[in-house]
Amino acid sequence: MKTLSIVIPAYNEEDTIGPCLESCVAQTVPAHEIIVVNNKSTDGTEAVIREYQKLYPSAPIILIQQSEAQGITPTRNAGFDAATGDIIGRIDSDSIIEPNWVEETIKAFADPTVAAATGPVVYYDMPLRRFGKVADSTLRKAMFKLVRDYKFLFGSNMAIARSAWEQVRDETCADVEDLMHEDLDLAVHVNDAGLKIVYAPNMLAGMSGRRMDDSPSDMISYFGRFDRTYNHHGVRDRILRVPAAMYLAIYPIAKTMHWGKRLRASVTKN
Repeated sequence: MKTLSIVIPAYNEEDTIGPCLESCVAQTVPAHEIIVVNNKSTDGTEAVIREYQKLYPSAPIILIQQSEAQGITPTRNAGFDAATGDIIGRIDSDSIIEPNWVEETIKAFADPTVAAATGPVVYYDMPLRRFGKVADSTLRKAMFKLVRDYKFLFGSNMAIARSAWEQVRDETCADVEDLMHEDLDLAVHVNDAGLKIVYAPNMLAGMSGRRMDDSPSDMISYFGRFDRTYNHHGVRDRILRVPAAMYLAIYPIAKTMHWGKRLRASVTKN
């Protein structure tokens, strides 16, 4: 069986990295290694990671430091370069993966022609989670069918064969100005290399809806990363702009639901 390394970039994630690591340890098929890349955190992130290393001494939780540059791209790259598994799984520090995530991700690479895979997410701290899961997966499946040349990768829930990473890593963009989506940039380079990306519907990860706390201007800038990424690479397929347009359209509703849930939780607590 192929081995899988989990890479988790982390910056000031003391509140979320613990549950994330819990989910990585509690897998039906153990990960080859769980690499947390600390990117100059100023809170208790590192202390929490070390606590979990002590709590699970037999688990392959590895802490590495990426202090040369601030940003998700160099932090991800440091983790990918350090990984020794046949497959490199990539999640966020607020992700909570399903217990069979490693198992299902490895299955996605049973076809030797598969270079990378991505799966659906469920927003575990948002209302209507079941509906959200179905809607998310339906949209991603539709995108994979509609897009001919540039299949996407979603950084909160993706994996890439280590051999594929080694093939494209020197071509990926450093994005020093932090204007693009690093996962889409990686996907563009994987596609340009003629490598195969697949959608794996059983490769399920939970993620937080905390981005709904961002201001409207920050969210507009975030959604603008889709266009900036594809424009930078000269990719003109309009279908690729659909997710950004849809997420921007439902943002006011999602934000209202998110704040409503927080308000109800606050009232119940008090």
